[in-house]
Amino acid sequence: MKGALSALRALVPASLFARLTLILLAGLASAQFLSAYLTIKERNDVSMGVMIDYVEIELRTAVALLDRLPHDERADWLRRLSRGSYRFLPGDLPGTGQAGPPVSAPHSQRVLASVTRALTPEHPFTAHAVEGGVERFQVQLRLADGQPLTVDFQPRRGLPLSPQLPYLLLGQLALVALACWLAVSLAIKPLRTLAEAADALGPDLRPVSMPEQGPSEVVRAARAFNAMQKRIAAYIDERLRILAAISHDLQTPITRMRLRVDLMDESQQQQRLIDDLQQLEDLARQGIGYARAMHGLLEPARAIDPNDLLDTIALDYRDGGADVEFAADSGAPIVTRPGALRRVVTNLVDNCLKYAGQAQIVMERSGDGVVTIRVLDRGAGIPEASLEAVFEPFYRLESSRNRDTGGTGLGLAIARQLALTLGGTLTLHNRPEGGLEARLVLRALAPAKA
Repeated sequence: MKGALSALRALVPASLFARLTLILLAGLASAQFLSAYLTIKERNDVSMGVMIDYVEIELRTAVALLDRLPHDERADWLRRLSRGSYRFLPGDLPGTGQAGPPVSAPHSQRVLASVTRALTPEHPFTAHAVEGGVERFQVQLRLADGQPLTVDFQPRRGLPLSPQLPYLLLGQLALVALACWLAVSLAIKPLRTLAEAADALGPDLRPVSMPEQGPSEVVRAARAFNAMQKRIAAYIDERLRILAAISHDLQTPITRMRLRVDLMDESQQQQRLIDDLQQLEDLARQGIGYARAMHGLLEPARAIDPNDLLDTIALDYRDGGADVEFAADSGAPIVTRPGALRRVVTNLVDNCLKYAGQAQIVMERSGDGVVTIRVLDRGAGIPEASLEAVFEPFYRLESSRNRDTGGTGLGLAIARQLALTLGGTLTLHNRPEGGLEARLVLRALAPAKA
């Protein structure tokens, strides 16, 4: 039972558009075919009734005419009096006048009732069904001079259908499908607009207004969505302003404390205080950087050669004595924000140098214009369960990759926010051969308008 339910669920389309279209199309198509069936059935019933009425009149007239015709002229008139659903046969032909099973088919019984009304009581008769693949029965009677006569009936169930009917039904079904598609498109459009507005909510969490137009329900949902965006933006703005203000105001007392420590006699305690103050200063600076990354003004996008940018970064590190390599991949320029890209790569390289002592930058291009920048090291890596958690602000691993070093917990958070402003994604992966890989996947942005 569960397997059957699972198979049934697998057949259900995933999208709401497909589900609504399928339901409407199936319902309307079923109603259309049911209506066509009832119409054809009603037409057949009516035509059958009319045919039966004509059979009664025509049979009575034909038998009366044959009674009055001379014996030698009846053979010619038998062919003239025959109709599409019955024919007259001389009673002395092979296969006529023989007994058979009673008439039991519904249509034959209706025709037989009409025959009974036409022939009784002047012409007693017998009737029996004729076995075979089609519905058929025969009536035997004698004319006024005693000559036997057989009436061979093959009732038709209804009028033949027009050969154009299947094409007309297919045309109607196509119109129904088109109407369903238009109706569902109009119904789903507000949901698409809502999804696009939600997707357009950038990494800076600035609200993107959704058009407040359309049916009353759509307008109400749009207003609620716009109000929700404004509340979220105000909530985040308030907390980022608090973070930026605290980080900024901490720099003044930290500077005063640094000056006072510098005036102290050189000792092991003085060096410890200097290290603590340096950590406080780094934390304040990173807090301001995080606030700017979240809600700072976006840098205009422009076309650059990423090979030149990444090669310059690697050269700057090597000039400072750091072990940084760069492996380039030739290709066309891309449209991006070079300042944000430089800061993301620099943060990633700094992490590699801090925890592994070396870094390698590798750039790759794919056929669809996607640029992948990988920053690799040969350190101890990160536990799999923490690969995503390290991007949270102020999150630090309980056991750092190097116990003698540690960060503020904001570097990777800032890097991911900047990656979002670049229209890309930033993820971490442990390398099978050892070490960590930071993978930045970029897509080209629209160039800034002049």
